[in-house]
Amino acid sequence: MPTGSRTTVHHVDIDAPPDVVYAIIADATQWPLYFTPTVHVDRSAIDGATERLHIWATANGEVKAWTSRRQLDPARRTIAFRQEKSSPPVTSMGGKWTADEAIGGGTVLTLAHDFTAEDDAGLDWLTRATDRNSDAELRGIKALAERWERRSRTCRTFEDSVVIEAPLDTVYEFLYQAGKWPDRLPHVSAMDLREDVENVQVMTMRTTTADGSSHTTESVRVCFAPTRIAYKQIVTPALMAAHTGEWTLRAVPEGVRAVSRHSVVIEESAVTRILGADATVDTALDFVRGALGRNSTATLGLAKEYAEAGRG
Repeated sequence: MPTGSRTTVHHVDIDAPPDVVYAIIADATQWPLYFTPTVHVDRSAIDGATERLHIWATANGEVKAWTSRRQLDPARRTIAFRQEKSSPPVTSMGGKWTADEAIGGGTVLTLAHDFTAEDDAGLDWLTRATDRNSDAELRGIKALAERWERRSRTCRTFEDSVVIEAPLDTVYEFLYQAGKWPDRLPHVSAMDLREDVENVQVMTMRTTTADGSSHTTESVRVCFAPTRIAYKQIVTPALMAAHTGEWTLRAVPEGVRAVSRHSVVIEESAVTRILGADATVDTALDFVRGALGRNSTATLGLAKEYAEAGRG
C-alpha cells in the first residue's frame, strides 16, 4: 500500500444469529443508541442498495464529522463503506463489515478498515482512534445482539411539544443559546458550553429533578439552523445506558410547533440500586420518561414565553 496508509482488522464472536447482527449494523440511524462514540447520523438513500451517511462521532476526545457512502448486501451480510468527505487528519477511510455464520452457531463479526492521513502523526492518531472505536463498536454490537429479544423492554422513545406564536428563528435562538440556560431555566443550575467547530456544541450541564436531586450530564449537540438540534448525552445519569434527543421546529399556521424528542435505554443493573428493590425496568422507564418530560416541557414553556414576549 502507498506510504502513509494502514489497515486494521477487528473481530468479535457473538452468540446471536448473523441476520440479527447484520440488521443492527444496517440501521445506522440507531447507532447513537448502540455505540458510545457515535453522536448523530443523518441518512439519505441513493438507490436500493446504496446510501449516504453523515456521521458525527467522538474520537480521542474530539468530535469529528464525515460523510460516507455505504453499499449494503443483505444476502452476503456485508456492508462496504467509503468516506466521501473526511475530517483532518484523515485523508481517506474505507472498509467493510462482514457478519459470517460461525461453526456451531452464532456469528463472527469482522470490521476491516483501510485509511490514510496527512502525516505520520495523523496516521498514529487515526490508528489509535480506529482501534478504540472499533473495539467499542464491536463490544456494543455483541452486547446488543446477545440480548436483542430483551432490547424492546429497556428502551423507549417519546416526545413533548408546544405551539409557539413567534418567528421560527426566535425559537431556535432560545434552544441554540444553551449557554444562557442557567439564567433562563430553573432546573438548570450550571452550564459549560463550547463550540470549537461551528454548529457542534459540547456542553456540561447540571440539572435538578423534581425530588431535589441533581445530576451532571455531558452532551454533544449538532445544530441545523433554524429547524433542528440533535444531541447525545455522552455522560448520562446512572439509570440510563444511553440517551439521545432532538429539538425540532416546524412552521404551522399559528407560528411554530416545537417538539422535544427523547430516546433512552435503561441500564438494567442500576434499576433496583437506584429505585429500590421492587423496581422494574418498566418502573425505570416511567421514571425517566417523567423526569425528562418535565424538563422538556419546562424548557418548551420557557421558550414559548421568551419567544412570544419578543415577537413583532
